[in-house]
Amino acid sequence: VELGTEELPPRALQGLGEAFAAGVHQGLVAAGLCPGNAAVQGFAAPRRLAVIVPAVAARQPDMTQLRRGPALAAAFGTSGEPTKAARGFARSCGVEVNRLEKLETEKGAWLAFKKRQRGRSASALIPQIVDEALRALPIPKRMRWADVESEFVRPVHWLVLLHGTELIDATLLSVRAGRRTFGHRFHAPRPLTLRSASVYAETLRTRGCVIPGFAERREHVRASVIRLAKRHKARALVEDALLDEVTGLVEWPHAVHGTFDAQFLGLPPEVLISVMRDQQRYFPLVNEKG
Repeated sequence: VELGTEELPPRALQGLGEAFAAGVHQGLVAAGLCPGNAAVQGFAAPRRLAVIVPAVAARQPDMTQLRRGPALAAAFGTSGEPTKAARGFARSCGVEVNRLEKLETEKGAWLAFKKRQRGRSASALIPQIVDEALRALPIPKRMRWADVESEFVRPVHWLVLLHGTELIDATLLSVRAGRRTFGHRFHAPRPLTLRSASVYAETLRTRGCVIPGFAERREHVRASVIRLAKRHKARALVEDALLDEVTGLVEWPHAVHGTFDAQFLGLPPEVLISVMRDQQRYFPLVNEKG
């Protein structure tokens, strides 16, 4: 599943991605379509939230529904004829009284009705599961766009919904599902067609100039900044909060070394670092003297 949007709030991106992956997985488990210990992969980048869940069944298992009715003592009269309670229960189950069964436990005996319910297909269940996961996301304020009735944290432009190689036909947040995703706005602006769910991440990396995984992209930013700082014989001040925010701002990170004219560096370090970090989202470098 991939939801393509305009740029998502960078500070909230990691949480949104984790919540979306967890919501989709929980919905699939509740529907009996995948195991609870499935190795779910969540993805979160500035223009997308996505999740890959392995081993999703084509159909949920058949289930036996058991309904418990009135106690046997209240279900039949002294001569064995069914009472009003028994007839009413049978009617609510859509059968005659003679189709009902007796359920006996340590706590007593009751009339009961067992109905075997055939499992529904994954393609019929998944759209609702994804929709519920999207509705449950921790979004404090949703927005509307264009002339659609849907609301989300940012305008939605595309939706990918694949079960293996099969396209699931659905419309969520006013967008119809397809096979097309989009890479980096400038490095890879043309649509990319996905043959199957399994090629999603690799397609974005190799053809879309996007590192879709938040953790992978975060480590790439951190390592690139530290490596570049060492090349210039300096130490990078990489704070977790700033690292998370920068990771939420870029899809294809590349560290760039820049300098300021020395006359602008006469202010106290705390002032310089604060502006670089909070206003410009730069990672400050310090030399061996601090």
